[in-house]
Amino acid sequence: MPAFALLLMALCLTSPARAKDEPIRLQVVGGLGGVTQFTRLEQPFWEREITERTGGRVVATIIPNDSGGLRGQEMLQLMQLGVVPFGTGLLSVVSAEEPELNAVDLPILNPDMATLKKTVTAFRAHLINILRDRWDIELLAIYAYPAQVLFCRSAFRGLDDIAGRRVRTSSVAQSDLMKALGAIPVVVPFADVVDAVRQGVVDCAITGTLSGYEIGLGDVTTHVHSMAISWGLSFFGANVNAWQALPTDVREQIRSSLGDLESRIWQQAQADTARGLDCNTGAIACGRPMTHRLAVVQQSTADAARRLNLISGTILPRWIQRCGAACADAWNAYLAKLHDATAKAE
Repeated sequence: MPAFALLLMALCLTSPARAKDEPIRLQVVGGLGGVTQFTRLEQPFWEREITERTGGRVVATIIPNDSGGLRGQEMLQLMQLGVVPFGTGLLSVVSAEEPELNAVDLPILNPDMATLKKTVTAFRAHLINILRDRWDIELLAIYAYPAQVLFCRSAFRGLDDIAGRRVRTSSVAQSDLMKALGAIPVVVPFADVVDAVRQGVVDCAITGTLSGYEIGLGDVTTHVHSMAISWGLSFFGANVNAWQALPTDVREQIRSSLGDLESRIWQQAQADTARGLDCNTGAIACGRPMTHRLAVVQQSTADAARRLNLISGTILPRWIQRCGAACADAWNAYLAKLHDATAKAE
């Protein structure tokens, strides 16, 4: 276990009992630092808004998920142990430990925000049960980041037109998708994406519409697909014991407030997805000089049909291989009808 996590555990175990009139102090691990969701929404919510909403009864501190020596891959275990009493887990990261959690954000499953909302709604009750029954975590909110899409440095007409190209991916499932399309997946850290495209290490890259613009990916690419590959969902929850230790009325205030925060985060994700495309195409001025305007490749009828075939023929089978028969059962119970795809256990 990382040294920072051990320090957190020591603080949790040695903290003195709270005096009756003292505020309840919460230690929160939020989402990724430096992005809009954290700086404009999560951080102000915990550092100021929750105190106002509870009339001063709750005071919180928050650190990003990707700082302070924490390992995102260990978030489920850290929350189960109570080392992180209130925390955020990125589904694509924690799914290495619990693959079933990533059912809602498999590649190309949700090509747009409307579909994503339906998927999460259909699977939410099952996510609650997984986290509570297997990990002693009370699910309090589900967050979405802006859409991750495909940027390329030369023209392409759709999904079937990237065969043979080297594509930057950020997960096993994205790599499975690219292989199925005949492309060559290359794992590249986010910070190195622009250089990788510029130097020809990769021909295309999957990343966020807005984050791609902000790092200058539009300067080294020419085309961007409008269809979401994935969304980067995350959950916010609490260790069950830490949650139950709070007064009932405080729990109700926090849950209600987090419902409002979740709604705002989803609205921001949708707005940032559209803004990212507009910035890259020059439809709006976004503050940094552009060398050229990107062309948007709209989702075609062929793309829509190919997407459905890929889900049934590649995405679901590969996920079931990693996840097991129980995941096939869960998919068929909650998501098969919505996505017109049945999972088959190996």
